[in-house]
Amino acid sequence: MFDPGQEMLSAESSVGDSNGINLMEFSDEILLHILSYVPCMDLVLNVKRTCRKLATLCLDKSLTHTVLLHKDYQVNKDKVKQLMREIGREIHQLDMAGCYWLNSSTIDHIIRCKNLVKLNLSGCPLTSLRLSKLLSAFQHLRSLAIDVNPGFDASQLSSECKATLSRVLELKQTLYTPSYGVVPCCTSLEKLLLYFEILDRSREGFILSGQLMVGESNVPHYQNLRVFYARLAPGYVNQEVVRLYLAVLSDRTPENLHAFLISAPGSFAESGATKNLLDSMARNVCLDALQLPKSWINGSGLLQHLKFNNPFYFSFSRCTLSGAHLILRVINGGKDLKSLTSLNLSGCIHCLSSDSLFRKAEDDIDSSILESLVVSCCNLRHLNLSAAHHHSSEGLGKHLCQLLARLRHLLSLALPVCSITDVTNSDRPPVRSVTNVVPQGLGKKIRIAVPTYTKNFLELSSQKSQSSVFWTLLKNLLFLKHLELIGSSFSSAMPRNEPAIRNSLPPCSRAQSVGDSEVAAIGQLTFLQSLTLAQLPNILTGSGLVSIGLQCQHLRTLSLANLGMMGKVVYMSALMDMLRHCKCLRDLRLEQPYFSANAQFFQALSHCSSLQRLCIISRSGTLQSDAVMSFMANCREVIMCHMFMGESLTACKNLQQSILRSFQADRPALNVVIFPLLHEDLTEVIRDVPMMHLDEITLFKSRVAEEPPNLWW
Repeated sequence: MFDPGQEMLSAESSVGDSNGINLMEFSDEILLHILSYVPCMDLVLNVKRTCRKLATLCLDKSLTHTVLLHKDYQVNKDKVKQLMREIGREIHQLDMAGCYWLNSSTIDHIIRCKNLVKLNLSGCPLTSLRLSKLLSAFQHLRSLAIDVNPGFDASQLSSECKATLSRVLELKQTLYTPSYGVVPCCTSLEKLLLYFEILDRSREGFILSGQLMVGESNVPHYQNLRVFYARLAPGYVNQEVVRLYLAVLSDRTPENLHAFLISAPGSFAESGATKNLLDSMARNVCLDALQLPKSWINGSGLLQHLKFNNPFYFSFSRCTLSGAHLILRVINGGKDLKSLTSLNLSGCIHCLSSDSLFRKAEDDIDSSILESLVVSCCNLRHLNLSAAHHHSSEGLGKHLCQLLARLRHLLSLALPVCSITDVTNSDRPPVRSVTNVVPQGLGKKIRIAVPTYTKNFLELSSQKSQSSVFWTLLKNLLFLKHLELIGSSFSSAMPRNEPAIRNSLPPCSRAQSVGDSEVAAIGQLTFLQSLTLAQLPNILTGSGLVSIGLQCQHLRTLSLANLGMMGKVVYMSALMDMLRHCKCLRDLRLEQPYFSANAQFFQALSHCSSLQRLCIISRSGTLQSDAVMSFMANCREVIMCHMFMGESLTACKNLQQSILRSFQADRPALNVVIFPLLHEDLTEVIRDVPMMHLDEITLFKSRVAEEPPNLWW
């Protein structure tokens, strides 16, 4: 007869014997540290059954206190039910963000977690009644993240639920419909994070209004608020709704407010209420973090009136702030600002120049302003200078790369491609040979002789890169984890809520010399985890990619867009060679016209054994259906496959249905969208993509310093 106890003893005695070292002889402290790297689901459902000692250790409070199911794509209803049954009462923090594939009845099982203090259900399907039932059981809850979907009705929340909400201190709320959600019930709020994802039109084509429904006009309670953050997706409805949230703040600004952040794309006009709010903030609060819509800052004297304490985050994205204004008003004339760890100057075209009045966007920067910034903010961890022309002038030690090399603590960095060019190289006219012609834009496709990728090209690129200022910069930023090099005029072919873009602007003339040798220099970054390269026109073979694949063994996220000439994918051979070495790669995004997703490409991609998400965007691109099916069968971790290419609608639908039919049962989180890039219904298809995938990989954007660090747990 089967004896589970005897099997445990046998397993315990055999652990590690092959090398003469028994893992079970380690101290409990060491074993607990090792087990802390194992997902809680695996600990409880698998490791716990290995032996009696591990069975005890796996239930230690240090391992069951926090359960992270976010991006655990193998989670299903049975696993959640079993996990909650075994350790539900021990869980104090539960993160289920983005578990879009779990149905509402599965979420019901977390009601066993009576001692929950923090709960993240963003992206999970929840009705008002289910939310009411859950929250009624969580008397200790202090932090909550939820979605507010169409049909949400706050009147269905029970008195017990409202009592729980009244004790919540931190709320993250993603709105897909005009609503206050649960904000009016949260009378003790100290941190409020709002994500506005409301579309201007319904699925039926009706224009939506930003006015809140009757019964939604309960006044939010902001008197204890310390952090207010709002991120708006494109659309006028989102702007209308956020104004209603801000109206209460304008009446009485919280005394303890220390972080005020509003991220809004495009134009967001300042109203009378928001002007009153900003005036009140200037009089009554001292901030540590600030982000405002560009129209609220441009041309105003707001910054000279706001007071800052020990600021850790500033974002002036897309503002016309001049460098002189930045130094004088924000950095206090170059005084010590060691507290600042994150700075976003993306799209601030004049931020490194003394004056913006008579300056052209392509003029050289004032290196003294950048030097003041580097000296004052010497502890920066995250810096975004993308979407601008930051051209260095000749001067010993005054190049942008040389000055940034002093920021030894940087963990993430975003730069425009033209900013890393050596001044001497950029002054030389580009070679106009048949192997170096870069068409400006996406005009008529022409036949061009393309140099073939060879192994010794890698060595030549490495030798050339070691003499460049960019190589020197990366040599001094050895702990950099996230790097973005984005052309100053790059725009993705797939923007949000609009038809696909058919044409793109030509790259900056100074970027014409940035190519394979600069990419090869990135191979120095041993700890690199995320890399974005967009609009590098002088990529001839892609040999530098191989260097990255060989040396950056921690690389998890790779995004490549519009590299080399636009009429042909010149780096395909090198890319396939690179992918064979990317064992840790989880997310891959490729955006390139005329990309051929053929059998050879997918065979190379199959070496990426950890790959989970794949997105390919290609105008006039082609794919081989049988190669895609074979790839999906070989790479069992892949749960997202998005391809927007040049194939017919029928071919795309047939392939999408085949993938879902073959793999959905074994991969509960599988999300597949294969659709013609230039089809008129593209925006309708995109709206059904889970927000987690859409925001993190499908839509292109700069992510460095996008939000303050540790904004949410």
